[in-house]
Amino acid sequence: MSFLKSISTNSKKFDHPFLHWELNKPLTDEQINEIIRADIDNPLEHNLNYDGTRAIDGGEGKFRQGIADGGKALKFRCFVTKENSSSFPHLTKFINELQAKETTEIISKLTGKDLSNSYVRVEVICDRQGFWLKPHCDIKEKLMSCLLFINKHNESENLGTDFYDSNLKRVKTLPYKDNYGYFFTSGPNTWHGMEKKEIKRERRCLQVNYVSFKTDWKVD
Repeated sequence: MSFLKSISTNSKKFDHPFLHWELNKPLTDEQINEIIRADIDNPLEHNLNYDGTRAIDGGEGKFRQGIADGGKALKFRCFVTKENSSSFPHLTKFINELQAKETTEIISKLTGKDLSNSYVRVEVICDRQGFWLKPHCDIKEKLMSCLLFINKHNESENLGTDFYDSNLKRVKTLPYKDNYGYFFTSGPNTWHGMEKKEIKRERRCLQVNYVSFKTDWKVD
C-alpha cells in the first residue's frame, strides 16, 4: 500500500495557488519499472507536433467529456485497462489499491469529493522534446487529479507541472523528482499546465484520476 502510505505519512498540504498535496515515494520499484518499460510512440517520429493538449489531437476537454480512453490519439497514450493488465501486473495492484475503500475514504475526506461511486483511470505518460500543456482546469468529471513523476535520466527538476493563479500567472512549479508527485481535486481555479521547457530525453510520469464516468476499474 505504497500510495496510501505516502498520502498518510509522506505528504504535505499546500493552499497556494489552490489546495493540493505533494507526495513522496508513492510508487514501488516494481511499479516504476513497468512505467519505464511502457512502449509509447514519439509523436515527432510521426510528423505530429505537440499542440498544448494531452491528447495531441487539438480537441479540448469539453469535446472529450466522459470518454474513458481520454482522446483520439491512443497510439501515443497508454492507459492501463483490463485488456492490457497482464502487461502491467504491479500497476494493476496499484489500481486495486486505489479501488480499495480505505483509500477512497481517506482521499474523499481530504479533498471533500465523494469517491464512493467513482472509477479509477491510470495512464503512463512519456513526454518528449517540444511537449507543453496550456494552462487549464480539469473537467468536472475528474474528481481527483494526480501526477507521479519518474525521473531516471537526470532531467531538470523544472520539468514538473506549473501551477497558476486565477490571472494565469505562474506561481509554482512542482519539482520533477523521481518517485514524487502531487494530487488535487478539480475546481474552477485549479489552473495548471506546463510551459515549453527543454526535455533532453523524456518526461515520464503516471497520471492517476478518479473520474465519474465509467472505466474498467470501479471503486469498491
